[in-house]
Amino acid sequence: MSAPTIGLFLHNAAVQSDPAVAVRVARHAEELGYDSLWAGEHVVVPRPRVAPSPMEPDEPILDPLVLLAHLAAHTSRVRLGTGVIVLPQRNPLVLAKQLVSLDVVSGGRLVVGIGAGYLEPELTAIGVPMAERGSRTDEYLAAMRALWTSEAPAYTGRHVRFARVDAHPRPVQRPLPVVIGGRAPAAHRRAVRDADGWYGYMHSPESTAEQVAALRKAAADAGRDRPLHVSVTPERRLDPATVRAYADAGADRLIVAPRPDANADALLRFLERNAPAEIV
Repeated sequence: MSAPTIGLFLHNAAVQSDPAVAVRVARHAEELGYDSLWAGEHVVVPRPRVAPSPMEPDEPILDPLVLLAHLAAHTSRVRLGTGVIVLPQRNPLVLAKQLVSLDVVSGGRLVVGIGAGYLEPELTAIGVPMAERGSRTDEYLAAMRALWTSEAPAYTGRHVRFARVDAHPRPVQRPLPVVIGGRAPAAHRRAVRDADGWYGYMHSPESTAEQVAALRKAAADAGRDRPLHVSVTPERRLDPATVRAYADAGADRLIVAPRPDANADALLRFLERNAPAEIV
């Protein structure tokens, strides 16, 4: 089994919400051979903080598309992933344009990571009922693909419908790679049905193996015969033996995540300690 590639979860909050720090980190990651940079999303979070919110209400977090576009201008090879955009809280036609624009300005380096969301106060504030987040995710992704690929884009669904419109440019990448995030069976089904890959955040080798087994079962049930690329953010510090354990569990990419409260110097040390040449 081949060794996983190594990506970096940016934590586009805290110190990396400083664009100068984010550029230093991105450039150094590219120099060290990281294959990808990933940025997550929370438009709003509850005040006061309540579970399962991952951050305090006064913590800054940059929009992932804006940050990745900024980093695209300061890098040349590393791939740029959204890890993940909460799709049902976005307008799909506007988002389709934004994603294509990012793919174009980066020279075809975008990986579109999406999820259905889990933070009820955030979804409710934006006007998305929790009960609709799955159906909206499915429709919005299908609608975006129609805009990216069809000669005469059109879509009719419960939540979105359009016809006799068009949007150019098309993506540089054909197809534009899509990754689904989430641990639930619905996320597994969505990944094998609609995506090129799956992304799991904070997993051990053991839980990675469980997720991969569930994905393979979902693929068999759906009749999918092409491989699904598996990306995982590991929950433990990496060394060569641990990397092999994740590879044996079925991970194709490990997206390492520094401490959110790390300062700039600590971030650079983290990059060097987890560089592909050091741990693969």
